[in-house]
Amino acid sequence: MSDESPTDLSSASTTGPIHAPGSPLAGILAVVRRVARTDCNVLITGESGTGKEVVVRALHQWSQRRRGPLVPVNCGAIPENLLESELFGHVKGAFTGADRPRIGRFELAHRGTVFLDEVGELPLLLQVKLLRVIQERRIEALGAPAAKDVDFRLVAATNVALEEAVRSGDFREDLYFRLNVIRVHLPPLRERPMDIPPLVDHFVRVYNERLLTEVQGFSAGAIMRLQRHNFPGNIRELENLIQGLMVMAGEGFIGEDEVARRLDSREPAVVRSGGGGGDAFDFPEHGVDLVARLEELEIRYIDEALKRAEGNRTQAARLLGLNRTTLVEKLKRRGIAS
Repeated sequence: MSDESPTDLSSASTTGPIHAPGSPLAGILAVVRRVARTDCNVLITGESGTGKEVVVRALHQWSQRRRGPLVPVNCGAIPENLLESELFGHVKGAFTGADRPRIGRFELAHRGTVFLDEVGELPLLLQVKLLRVIQERRIEALGAPAAKDVDFRLVAATNVALEEAVRSGDFREDLYFRLNVIRVHLPPLRERPMDIPPLVDHFVRVYNERLLTEVQGFSAGAIMRLQRHNFPGNIRELENLIQGLMVMAGEGFIGEDEVARRLDSREPAVVRSGGGGGDAFDFPEHGVDLVARLEELEIRYIDEALKRAEGNRTQAARLLGLNRTTLVEKLKRRGIAS
């Protein structure tokens, strides 16, 4: 999946995202299980890193299409000039460089599920073609003499407000209504701290096996410290944090002090006015991890630019003084696709 972390943010089963009793996810998954029995289009919303792709996988596995393929498409990571061919395919000679035919993702998903991640990034011209495909369940490959019937279930995901994109003219209203038949919203991790303990247990099991470590778990104080953290990167940020702590610890229990030091080192230094008229930094006694702080600073600038641009990567790249492709590559390195 395009928005997956190394562990797919899920257990080995297909029961959906890991959560605690009383978590908001319990009700959400009950709805997903009910919706899975139908062929309704589903729109999944939520911040990056909340596990949208895990819900998609559960939706597919609980459906009558589970024996068919689940085909993901990251609409924000594929260059615009290649996206139509990726979605619908092309015949040999359809355009310069098309030296062989290509089967599109919709055709690959025949009798299965198509997952359009970052659907808000679709160019307007492709939105028109997608709308027609949804209505007619027929695709027309670039250069093909005739259209072809396809049988698919469509699931889309976005971390931007499509309603705002509709109002600004960047997203077609008729396509929005087609996608938004059933809406599933995933709350951020900061709104469900009760899910942190089972997620920590899961990641400890996964990474003990992958890293050949012998970490027994996190102390109660460490768990409480994690639950107080805001986690702007949601589950993905939690996973990366746990992985780093386990590498450094190697074995035994990880305590509150280790968690606090790691979280503190990820906070950018605060600039304050110095007595001599210059700038002074708050500098922890135990020192700083400069690389980690610079990384965190870059992440915060990117997140703020995306927020101000309401998720529009082209506009966010402009705010950051970057090319759009550079921004997309930076987000891909962070494992962000929704």
